[in-house]
Amino acid sequence: MPLLTDTIATPQHAPRKMHGTGRRLRRRAMPLAAGAVGLALTLAGCAQVDTTSPSAARAKAAHGAPAKFGTADCRKAKCIALTFDAGPSENSARLLDILKEKKVPATFFLLGKRHIEKYPELVKRMAAEGHEVASHTWDHKILTKISDKEIREELNRPDEAIEKLTGHKPTLMRPPQGRTDSNVHEICKELGLAEVLWSVTAKDYTTNDSALITKRVLDQSSRDGIILLHDIYPGTVPAVPGIIDALKQRGYVFVTVPQLLAPGKAEPGKVYRP
Repeated sequence: MPLLTDTIATPQHAPRKMHGTGRRLRRRAMPLAAGAVGLALTLAGCAQVDTTSPSAARAKAAHGAPAKFGTADCRKAKCIALTFDAGPSENSARLLDILKEKKVPATFFLLGKRHIEKYPELVKRMAAEGHEVASHTWDHKILTKISDKEIREELNRPDEAIEKLTGHKPTLMRPPQGRTDSNVHEICKELGLAEVLWSVTAKDYTTNDSALITKRVLDQSSRDGIILLHDIYPGTVPAVPGIIDALKQRGYVFVTVPQLLAPGKAEPGKVYRP
């Protein structure tokens, strides 16, 4: 299985200019010699993560079942999912404008503290405009390093806040830095959550260069891919129109994560990754 890399930069990887939320998240990142090494050990070492691909989720569904989400049938279409972590932020309104203009649905893995609680109207707008609203925990704590009680709090608080704002309780979550284990899986199962990782990362926490972010995404994209971006960083949102246009030219259809799995459904306690 290809290795994932950290979703938030460690201090030595951070660009010199840091803005708002990005700076706070970097301060909270684990002080490892190299963040990617730590995650590689988590996912490729003794704590190997068993994941389910979108195609496997679709195949598990009843033969001939209709795709219940959206208009694309990803058993036939060349689908890809655009996902954004760690928002909402001051950049999210512009991102939503772009997605609306391009007619592209996305999946948002939102943080609670200083994000959902700061931008409740943007959370409502995401849901109202057809995007999938999911959780990235309350305060970006590394779930494999905290107690069961703390894990439940990190997962329950954003879900409750999102449900209050949108009327729908999330069924998906993304663990901070992709760090997860069997204990996290069990608690997610208990809480009705499936975990979603990714196959494409622009490492947009390392650069404000929108052209470079675009290139990294296009170089890694393939059918059934899940693209990881962060709208909290200043170079990311300006890259989105070019990413969308280039992938559409290659024949990709953009879908949310639930649409990517349909007619299968994300099962609580399982981890999904292309």
